[in-house]
Amino acid sequence: MPLLRTPRPWLRRPQAGSAGESSAPVPAGQVATSLVGESTRLRPLRSSEIPILLSWMRDPQVGYYLGRLPFPIPWDVEARWLEESLADPRVQLFAIETREGRLIGNIGLHHLDPAAAQGELSIVIGEVDHWDRGYGSDAIRSLLRYAFESLNLERVHLRVYEFNQRAVRCYEKCGFQREGTTRAALYRDGRFYDEVSMAIQKRQFLAQEQSG
Repeated sequence: MPLLRTPRPWLRRPQAGSAGESSAPVPAGQVATSLVGESTRLRPLRSSEIPILLSWMRDPQVGYYLGRLPFPIPWDVEARWLEESLADPRVQLFAIETREGRLIGNIGLHHLDPAAAQGELSIVIGEVDHWDRGYGSDAIRSLLRYAFESLNLERVHLRVYEFNQRAVRCYEKCGFQREGTTRAALYRDGRFYDEVSMAIQKRQFLAQEQSG
């Protein structure tokens, strides 16, 4: 069951032959999208892949940075959340594959708001042997290109815990800027951690793309 089933009136279809987008026509009732970067390919996430995502979330190395408590969250709770996300028209979830076709993570836009022209980014590289190899930043750039050029969003934002410095560096590399801090947002391991809010606007991303 692909995620992108219902066309949105605020979705601007990509022009044929545009960078990173499929030039195939968009069939009625779905959005046929394949986002190709330098080292990754994004495609709509399938419900049949939920067990793989759940296994990533229950991996202590991955779950630690997600900050979800208690850990691990019960399987049925996570599965229900993912199923609801796949069915939610305000959410678009993509599988992250290497160019060789290996599924290594997922990335998405949540809380899509056509009136405000913005959404919230989430990403998980679930295969830890693919950390620190540039796959996350490549996938983010592909998704931002889609968000700003095809969905015509004005702003994409995200939240990240302060202890996840690997993610913070990745987001900054992709052009995100810090906008604020929610102090003492998470209590774990005997101390409180802040949550950092970051965002990037369309004009910033396009200028970054033009500068190379």
